[in-house]
Amino acid sequence: MPPDNALSASGDVYVSPRYLAGLPSHADPSFDPVAHWPHHYPETGPCQLVVASPDHRIRIGWFGDDYDTWVISAAEDPVSPARWTARINHTTPPEIVAGLTRALAADWAEDSNTFLNRPSVYWTTGIRPLLDAGWERNPPRHGVVDIVAPDGLAGASIDVAAADPDAETVTLWAGPPGWATRAEAVFTARTPSHLIAALAAALADPTPVIRSRTTLHPRLAELAQLAPVEPPKPTVPTPLDVRRAAAARRPTVLPTSSARRWTTSTPPPPAHPAARPGLRR
Repeated sequence: MPPDNALSASGDVYVSPRYLAGLPSHADPSFDPVAHWPHHYPETGPCQLVVASPDHRIRIGWFGDDYDTWVISAAEDPVSPARWTARINHTTPPEIVAGLTRALAADWAEDSNTFLNRPSVYWTTGIRPLLDAGWERNPPRHGVVDIVAPDGLAGASIDVAAADPDAETVTLWAGPPGWATRAEAVFTARTPSHLIAALAAALADPTPVIRSRTTLHPRLAELAQLAPVEPPKPTVPTPLDVRRAAAARRPTVLPTSSARRWTTSTPPPPAHPAARPGLRR
């Protein structure tokens, strides 16, 4: 990481890995994929915004300051209990949440139930993007399987022994322990595997995200790799560009051999042309 004096205290920086970027002052990236869905603003209660699919089978709740900042669920119809629920806390970067909301936007259609599919019987299906990214499996502990990133700062915990269909069985996490530093996304048992995989892929995505230094928790800033966001540098001119520019600045002068010299002598008269033979009749 560059030394602190090389980064502006209040400037924008690229944060890598992205799972250490935390939540900035807004959550726009998480709602961008569903910006065209109806928005509802409850007048009472802790929920500040509900973005629902047009048929209200999918609901994305935004609680702002609460620990469970996003509560996302899906049901068979608008009045049925949720088939599955995802709770995502206030330290999770919205760019990672967008992995899930983008998948939901792609799944939804009036005649589709893809977002209600039964999860795979293989627990590896939901966290396959983490395994493909080289994250390692730790020895199982009391019916729980742990997958950990190479830096040890992110991972997944899968409860492979829970029998309750509403039990919280998959947790994706990042950051050191602590209310202000640990990001968590918790899925219940009946969550479709491809939706968990969508968020897992966003978690493991190596693309950095932009943050203001003022929004980064000091502990996360210490652990992450930060690089200043700089404007693009001007293009370096090629040797041909340099020669053309020099030629454009050079004054136009006729060559010496082509310039008429001034003289006081009288030029000789022009020679008479030879007589041309007359035309024959």
